[in-house]
Amino acid sequence: MLAVLTVTFPFFALVLCGYVATQARVLPLTAIGGLNSFVLFFALPCMLFRFGASTPIGQLLDPVAAAIYLFAGLLLIAGTVAATLRRWGWNDAAFGALVTAFPNSGFMGVPLLVALLGAASAGPVIMTIALDMVVTTSLCIALSRLGLGGGSAGRALRMAFKGVLVNPLPWAIGLGAVASALHWQLPGPVDKTIAMLADAASPVALFTIGAVLARSQINQSEQVAPRHYVPLALVKLVLHPVLIWLACQAALAAGWPLSRPTVIALVLTAALPSASNVSLLAERFDAHGGRVARIILVSTALAFLSFSAAVAWLTGE
Repeated sequence: MLAVLTVTFPFFALVLCGYVATQARVLPLTAIGGLNSFVLFFALPCMLFRFGASTPIGQLLDPVAAAIYLFAGLLLIAGTVAATLRRWGWNDAAFGALVTAFPNSGFMGVPLLVALLGAASAGPVIMTIALDMVVTTSLCIALSRLGLGGGSAGRALRMAFKGVLVNPLPWAIGLGAVASALHWQLPGPVDKTIAMLADAASPVALFTIGAVLARSQINQSEQVAPRHYVPLALVKLVLHPVLIWLACQAALAAGWPLSRPTVIALVLTAALPSASNVSLLAERFDAHGGRVARIILVSTALAFLSFSAAVAWLTGE
């Protein structure tokens, strides 16, 4: 366990640094947008491209792993919406489900799991990012519009797909997959530039997560009782990885091809805290931003111990 904490501590410490810097106003709130843009449009796409290009195409396009991850995510969304719909309505129930089922695999998952498990874990994690951005997010946004009527769900679904098209991450993943399939090498100076941006992705992304969480706390005036967000944070950290693990065991029992490293990568991806970008989506669609932000904050704070425990259990360290 100590060996695991040695690896995970710097990642969560960087998140804490971003949170404290923003709360103390060392980092101006106006600077967070620039950090987020740098990570989203420059550093993270380069990192995903490099990992995708160096990962065998079979790991990026593993249908068994994709089916398992998607099945567990859809089950979690259905259960969360069913449990919270009466109290919160379609809009807030849908975004509560999204923040429960969408791990922070982009900003945190890829660099953390590669540091823990090696470069071979990048393939399954990158695959989950694509599924969450294209399927999970689009579905929950469409569900959030059901209470409005008038074809709002269809319009929201079109908006979600439009958002995917302008998001650089799916394109980076796709280009990385093409480069992997074609064994394509970039020219030396271009490859070096992309490598420098990719190396900046992990520390800046983690710092930005903390800054975004602090900003959501500073700007959020909506109050919500702990009973409305703590259980969902625990569902994200405990139930989600358990569902993935059970689905993997069922697939193995059925004789489906699934390697142990892939199982570990999928379970640990699900054990990550909630994705910080869900709070921005919630604000955009007029959901209860305070509830979503608190789920992200609590899951991130608790994940230092819960995620490390999951790593120790799965790897035997």
